[in-house]
Amino acid sequence: MKITQRGKQEHLYLHIADTIQQQILNKVLKTGDKLPSVRMLSKEHGMSISTVLQAYYHLEGKGLIESRPQSGYYVRFNPARFPQKIEKSDPPLSSKNKNVEAIISEVYDDFDMPGIVKFSLSVPAPELLPLARLNKSMMQAIREMPANGTMYEQLQGNELLRRQVARWSMHWGGHLHANDLVTTAGSMNAIAYCLMALTQRGDTIAVESPVYFGTLRLANSMGLKVLELPTDPDTGVDPSDVKKVLQKHKVKACFFVPNFSNPLSYCMPDDQKEEMVKMLSFHGVPLIEDDLYGDVYFGKKRPKSCKSFDEEGNVLWCSSISKTLAPGYRVGWVAPGKYLEKIKRLKLYHSITTATPQQAAIANFLSTGRYEHHLRKLRQTLHANSLQFIRAIGEYFPEGTKVTNPQGGFILWVELDKKIDTYQLYQDAMLQKISIAPGSMFTLQERYHNCMRLSYGMPWKPETDKALKKLGGIVKSMM
Repeated sequence: MKITQRGKQEHLYLHIADTIQQQILNKVLKTGDKLPSVRMLSKEHGMSISTVLQAYYHLEGKGLIESRPQSGYYVRFNPARFPQKIEKSDPPLSSKNKNVEAIISEVYDDFDMPGIVKFSLSVPAPELLPLARLNKSMMQAIREMPANGTMYEQLQGNELLRRQVARWSMHWGGHLHANDLVTTAGSMNAIAYCLMALTQRGDTIAVESPVYFGTLRLANSMGLKVLELPTDPDTGVDPSDVKKVLQKHKVKACFFVPNFSNPLSYCMPDDQKEEMVKMLSFHGVPLIEDDLYGDVYFGKKRPKSCKSFDEEGNVLWCSSISKTLAPGYRVGWVAPGKYLEKIKRLKLYHSITTATPQQAAIANFLSTGRYEHHLRKLRQTLHANSLQFIRAIGEYFPEGTKVTNPQGGFILWVELDKKIDTYQLYQDAMLQKISIAPGSMFTLQERYHNCMRLSYGMPWKPETDKALKKLGGIVKSMM
């Protein structure tokens, strides 16, 4: 692949920025230390001043360094004030949380209130999305489609879109073909089809804990029993814990979000994914994998999916562009392995087809190479945001506050002192026009009352810092 001069410059400034970042996080460079001048670093590394400035601007955007007029650049980030690490969850297998539905409804009802700082909303802000290019793709799709997109699409969905998704799967070792996929109205629609294909009312499914509240609502509406499994905030569900549950309970399916889950943002190591897939296949238990955050990684390469290791068609891989490109388009898909025919029948019975123009617009966008360019910018912004949020929590929240350290996605899970009820915190924060997602939304058990989910999927502005400072002040006042 030919590397352009622009590509070389981008690689150089990111290399410098990554090196300095690691020195700061490893405490080689400490808060207040002065960094080499732009001119000196340029001379030492034989690169242009503009490249060095790009590296410093990149670090400044992450809140790691700051510029002082007439003086230069200094380290700002203090790892010693990094909030404490969240511990592995240990949910009970009983004891229902009767208030979860009411809390979810109340938080959802407040989403549309004007002037709210929406730390509760788990989608990227419109300012981070390529809206003009999406509009152009939509207009082009409508012009080029038969009857301008007013006719039904084929049952499995737009063929170009399925081809593009299959091509994209090579990034994580998916080796999918267009005919392996069925398009859906977003990822939740794909998950619903999977649960309908695999379970009946009264069956039991196993999930991570805490788990996305939409999954809990869906399972409840289908009359399913939910087993919440111990979950590590860094590595997710351990296959050995799943094996123990399978020996005691008749589990019809497992549901996990292995890459940057919502709300813990853990990333299951690839060898753990492989072990999980083999173990579940041996026990004849299908795995529904929700991989809609996998493309939003902060490292050097995208993590694999459980589907990467699926040799028997036992993994039903679901994803969408709702968290990366266009939440409102409701374009998703599923590669259901050996359950393909069941999923196709369910889609035929429930919706016949999915919206034609949106699928074609996304297919057009993916086919141009614009998606990777957009993702690079989005990942850089979100990584910078995550560090800014963690820094702000370390500065503004009470000592002893714990928080996850995500390596992708755009969600933080925060654990406060056990005296704090985050539902009460939500109500108090709303008086200051700040919305959070209380932890009790993410379980069917009586737990996580002192936890909350915060989204950093928005542009970092002084107003964002101010809102976090207010939120930390409210928490302190509740102690």
